[in-house]
Amino acid sequence: MHYFLGVDIGNTKSHALIADEQGCCIGAGTAGPGSWEALGWERAQQVLHDIVDQALARAGITRAAIAGAGFGYAGYDWPEDRPGHDAMITSLGLNDTPFILGNDTLVGLVAGAADGWGVVIVAGTSNNCRGRDRHGREGRVTGMGSWFGEFGGAAEIVSRAIQAVAAAWTRRGPHTALSAALVRQAGAADVPDLLAGLVRDRYALTAATAPLIFEIAGGGDPVAREIISWAGMELGSLAVGVIRQLDLAGESFDVVLSGSTYRGGSLLLEPLRDTIQAVAPGARLVKLQAPPVVGGVLLGMEAAGIDAAPLRGRLLESAGELLGSHSRNSVIEEAGQ
Repeated sequence: MHYFLGVDIGNTKSHALIADEQGCCIGAGTAGPGSWEALGWERAQQVLHDIVDQALARAGITRAAIAGAGFGYAGYDWPEDRPGHDAMITSLGLNDTPFILGNDTLVGLVAGAADGWGVVIVAGTSNNCRGRDRHGREGRVTGMGSWFGEFGGAAEIVSRAIQAVAAAWTRRGPHTALSAALVRQAGAADVPDLLAGLVRDRYALTAATAPLIFEIAGGGDPVAREIISWAGMELGSLAVGVIRQLDLAGESFDVVLSGSTYRGGSLLLEPLRDTIQAVAPGARLVKLQAPPVVGGVLLGMEAAGIDAAPLRGRLLESAGELLGSHSRNSVIEEAGQ
């Protein structure tokens, strides 16, 4: 019996998953942050060993039984990051086991796209977007957020809302219900106090404020609605760039949506879908509901030369049973769903 290891390392949580050659998940491991950017290389390596050891112990197998592995790493962003990640993986003692290493968005894409390729757009605290074509070529944005002009995550939505409040106060922009809402949220006395307090660190409006922006938009405030629409178009533009890199405009493929910001519903999803489908009409929006670490297992099978397509359904079902999650990805037929 051959076994396959998947690893998903994040800045908040880290997971390892082992499945057999029939697509049955038999062991898992979990820890907190595992990115070298969050912990440093030494501690990141300890987290990797911890979750893999957990998964092996629960599966009742040794490292020698692993026939292929797939790793998705937050913090693996540039070619210069490769040697450090290779060194961590080598330290596991998997010997000559073939593996595939990518950014953590890659495992989410492979877990969420029905064919194992397409585009994934992450919209959580910030944003990211990666793609993979049917031949394994990868496309990407920088993943560095507003620093390099990539927008659409919760932090960027909140920043845009603060700018709108400042514009309303200085009469450069229209009145908005966001003003009173953000004053209350911060505990400020009024708008001048809010703005001064943000500049001087008396107040903070973090990404966690984004649901309030969606609430105000849902209530009909034109400025808030424009901000959410802007975020959708910006997220869509990330995908468009990756689609162009991989020449996917004429293809039919899944665009996997991963992250809490998509809970905002149709105000965000409709402009997102329209922006993408204006370039790639065959693109389908799919919400990621499977554990991303499943994508690591699928990559491990690919590394070993296994055709994982016939095993995909069983693997998703088995992962849901083992991890206690709802492992089914749903196509968004209407952007409001």
